[in-house]
Amino acid sequence: MINISKLYCDQITPGDWLRYGIAGGEKSGEMVPETAAQRKPIVVWNITSRCNLKCVHCYNDSGANVKSNEPTTPEAKAVLDDLAVFGVPSVLFSGGEPMTRSDLFELISYAVDQGLRAVISTNGTLITAKKARRIKQQGVSYVGISLDGIGKINDQFRGVEGAFDDAVAGIRNCMAAGVRVGLRLTLTQRNTQELDRLFDFFEREGIERACFYHLVPAGRGQEMFADDLTHTQSRAAMDTILARTKALKDVGKDTDILTVDNHVDGVYLYLKLLKENPEKAAEVWKLLTWNGGGASSSGVGIGCIDFNGKVHANQFWGHYDLGDIHEQKFSQIWSNSDEPLLKGLRNRRDYVKGRCRLCQFFPACGGSLRVRADLTYNDPWAPDPACYLTNKEIGLDDDKKQQLIDSGEDFKLL
Repeated sequence: MINISKLYCDQITPGDWLRYGIAGGEKSGEMVPETAAQRKPIVVWNITSRCNLKCVHCYNDSGANVKSNEPTTPEAKAVLDDLAVFGVPSVLFSGGEPMTRSDLFELISYAVDQGLRAVISTNGTLITAKKARRIKQQGVSYVGISLDGIGKINDQFRGVEGAFDDAVAGIRNCMAAGVRVGLRLTLTQRNTQELDRLFDFFEREGIERACFYHLVPAGRGQEMFADDLTHTQSRAAMDTILARTKALKDVGKDTDILTVDNHVDGVYLYLKLLKENPEKAAEVWKLLTWNGGGASSSGVGIGCIDFNGKVHANQFWGHYDLGDIHEQKFSQIWSNSDEPLLKGLRNRRDYVKGRCRLCQFFPACGGSLRVRADLTYNDPWAPDPACYLTNKEIGLDDDKKQQLIDSGEDFKLL
């Protein structure tokens, strides 16, 4: 995640301690790791395959009739015991739609009792006022609600008419109950024209947090290549996000704006600051390099358990299993230093290829999202095709380009 509000607007935001090594955790006793590489993973747990919507970009192809091998309640509690002992900072209950699982609140209560920070990732359409009050009572730290546009634009994403209105009702119910709630939005050609309207919506509704995700072609997202942003469109979207975030800050709003799944955004922000405020840019560079970008993300600072019990390096890496919680503890799976993909992700400087290998900003970006490279080139160490920085910006001159050609690493960007 790239926290635009923190890096561009100097806003103090929750999670700074874990994301940028800034002293002071969110809970008593939480210690800032010496390096981002030492962080235990935030675990995204797809606890069910069932879903009441039909989102066109669902990364794990969930749905109403999708079969799964999700754990029973006792099995799930055993997993939570292991995660608590292992010291993960947060468990994100996702799906499918987690609100369709009948024991969700029982599992949340159990997780909180074990000292875990519980988060819900939901489409929001099933959160009634009563359920919102229960979410608050159960001690849920945060609810992330997916919303990809205003009105019909969102409904087209979700595959169900009325999904926008139902999600907005869920948002308002959470806010009324005092639940910390934010929005999750995936950037595509279908909704980038909606960015200003979305920011107007944030301001009007008093939204506390919004995360803009870059598209990852996993699950049903594989069918959305034509809807992905071009590099020019990605830069334009970032310009709008930066400008509107600053405008919110200038009028005294503390809306926390982040981008997700493309660590290039941090470098783009840094390059903009170099022109606007070099002194501030230097401070941002320190934060970005402490974080390490993708090098401290997938397989390090984030992991996933899918609805079949399979463990993955992140929620988009469903095509590569690290292990199975039905057979082995998550902590044991995650601690296997000999597992090939985990070994590579945790030492990616030795593995990454192409323009990422020669990029002058690797310490801040870390080669961005390896799973996007794998899904595109069938090679997890290829360049991230979503990098929208030019060869000139990353310091790739003619000699270095020839070096890539000679070494067989001249990947054609799609």
